[in-house]
Amino acid sequence: MERLVKFEVFGQEFPLYTDAPEEEVQEILALVRAQFEEHTPTATANMLSPHKVAVLGSLNMAGKYVRLRKDFEAYRRKLDELLDRVSKKIDSTL
Repeated sequence: MERLVKFEVFGQEFPLYTDAPEEEVQEILALVRAQFEEHTPTATANMLSPHKVAVLGSLNMAGKYVRLRKDFEAYRRKLDELLDRVSKKIDSTL
């Protein structure tokens, strides 16, 4: 069931509706807060509009996502190659 969740970043309150479990919501909000605070010092955030802070945070998160996706794809290729070699080794011994 969807519910309203409010969270605050740099003194700005943001409401959102979600049906995600509470534990997941808290983890997401902690990640968002950390992302904004890590890449946008409070002094800078006070000079920028909340929209610009949100865009900067989103861009940083998107960059991390792209790197993570590429790392995962490389991991999957290595794993597929390893499984292929193991499978060939097993076939050759049978």
